[in-house]
Amino acid sequence: MTKDQVLEEFTACGALMNGHFILSSGLRSDTYLNKSIVSMYPDRTARLCAALALKAHEELGDAIDYVISPAMGGIIYGYETARSLELPFMYTERVNGQFELRRGFQIEGNGRVLIVEDIISTGLSARECVEAVKRHGGTPLAVACLIDRSGGKANVGLPILPLAELDVPAYRSDQLPDHLKNVPPVKPGSRGLS
Repeated sequence: MTKDQVLEEFTACGALMNGHFILSSGLRSDTYLNKSIVSMYPDRTARLCAALALKAHEELGDAIDYVISPAMGGIIYGYETARSLELPFMYTERVNGQFELRRGFQIEGNGRVLIVEDIISTGLSARECVEAVKRHGGTPLAVACLIDRSGGKANVGLPILPLAELDVPAYRSDQLPDHLKNVPPVKPGSRGLS
């Protein structure tokens, strides 16, 4: 799947949005990729995740034992990617502010893990998931994602395998460019909501 095909999947369902957005990181942007809208459509999600599974297999071969995603945003995409790879799937959840495996999930024998994310901006959730995998005895191999919106700048401590890479600027609220200063911001993500 090409970058244009990936972006077309987002555009076709209205998930590639323009405006003034507060990202999960707290940074601001004029572009938002609403992966939740994409996941409303199982056929679209299956196409994207099959392509992500193919990319992971091309890069890592049969080295993957498990697919693990951070909750909440990555669960659907991780599950679908694991299904395409015919591998077990687990997800991490926050416990006292830190990602952990719960619900009886276990990584056996230093299992080799592909971490699947939805969108990478700063890489924070991916880094936290990598650390959780290590704490639980796993060997993280790479982080696969639908879109790396950092333009390859995010550092997650592992190779990033994106279906598409964009360089979408993000700004601190006190350093907004002129075109965002008079546009009311919206926070479409879920991190930090009560």
